[in-house]
Amino acid sequence: MDLAKIIKDLLEDKATIERVIAALEDLQRNAVEIPELPKPRRKGRKPMPPAERQEVSERMKRYWARFRAERSAAGSAGSHAGGPPKGRGGK
Repeated sequence: MDLAKIIKDLLEDKATIERVIAALEDLQRNAVEIPELPKPRRKGRKPMPPAERQEVSERMKRYWARFRAERSAAGSAGSHAGGPPKGRGGK
């Protein structure tokens, strides 16, 4: 191994690295502050707290119990209700 050659190569590498560091520091000094983009707005439904979710669950249980009771009462009279009531443009 030729130590002189190894030292020479390392010094060349050091010079190259120093030039790259200097160039990066110049870029950093001259860089324009890039503003942060605003967070995109959330789409869809808002999250529902557990208490409100429980309230909706109980309300829907009462609704469907009443619907089934009305359907069974109408069914015994010979009329067919035809399924749950259609909302929001149901078919």
